[in-house]
Amino acid sequence: MNSMIYFFSPLIMLFALIFNPGTQDVKKSSVCDVQFTKQKPVLDALWDKKFWEGSEVQTLKNHMGSMPSHFPDTQVKLKYDNNNIYVIFRVKDHYTRAVAKVTNGRICEDSCVELFFTPGADVSRGYFNLETNCKGVFLFEYHLKNRTKQGFVDLKDAGEIEMSHSLEKNVENEITEPLTWTVEYKIPLSILSKYMDVDKPASGVRWRANFYKCGDKTSHPHWLTWAPVEYPTPNFHLPEFFGWLEFK
Repeated sequence: MNSMIYFFSPLIMLFALIFNPGTQDVKKSSVCDVQFTKQKPVLDALWDKKFWEGSEVQTLKNHMGSMPSHFPDTQVKLKYDNNNIYVIFRVKDHYTRAVAKVTNGRICEDSCVELFFTPGADVSRGYFNLETNCKGVFLFEYHLKNRTKQGFVDLKDAGEIEMSHSLEKNVENEITEPLTWTVEYKIPLSILSKYMDVDKPASGVRWRANFYKCGDKTSHPHWLTWAPVEYPTPNFHLPEFFGWLEFK
C-alpha cells in the first residue's frame, strides 16, 4: 500500500463518519420517546384527552425547498402497547384541501401528514410510509432493498388500521381561513411483519422514523419535516435522515 494513502486513510474514514449522514447519529432534537400504555383508547381525534397525557409532543420545525410562505404549526404524539402503535397529529392550518377519497390515492397533494418509519434501528432493512390527509384518507406503502422492491400494503391489511379525523367539512374546495385539524390512528404490529422484519416495541428498542407535513397541490405548497433532511429539493424518501423513536 502507498505510504501516503496509508497515512491519510484514518483521516478519510473519520471524515466520512462525520459528514456522511448515513453513518452519523441524529441530533438529540430528532429523538422521540414513545411511552408504553395499558389503556385501550377510543380513537376520536381528540388531542387533549387523558390517553395522551405523558406523551412527548414533537413539533415539525424544519422544511425542504425554499422557506414556505405558509408554515403550519404541526405536532405529533405517539404511544404503544403490545400489539399496536398509536399516533395523533394536530395541524394549525390555512389553505386546507382534501380531494383524495380512496386508499392509496394522491394523498400528498392534499393537506397531509406523514409517518415514515423503519421498524428497527437499521434503515437498510426498508421502511414504511403512511400518508394521511385531513379527512383521514390514507396511503400505505413499503420499500425494501433501497426501493428496488416496493408496493402498496395490501388493502385487506391496510383496512386493519383504525383512523379518526376531526374535520367534517367538505374540503374539495380549499378552505383559506385558519383551521385546526387532527388525525389519530392505530397501526397493528401484526400487519407490518408481513412486509419486513420488525423489532417488536419494548423498553430499549429503537426504530428510525420521520414525520412530515405537506400540501403539494394547495395554493401554498410546503414540505415540513421533524428530523432535518439535507437535500436540495423536497424528497421524503431519504431514510438515511430519519430520526429515532425510543420505546420506553
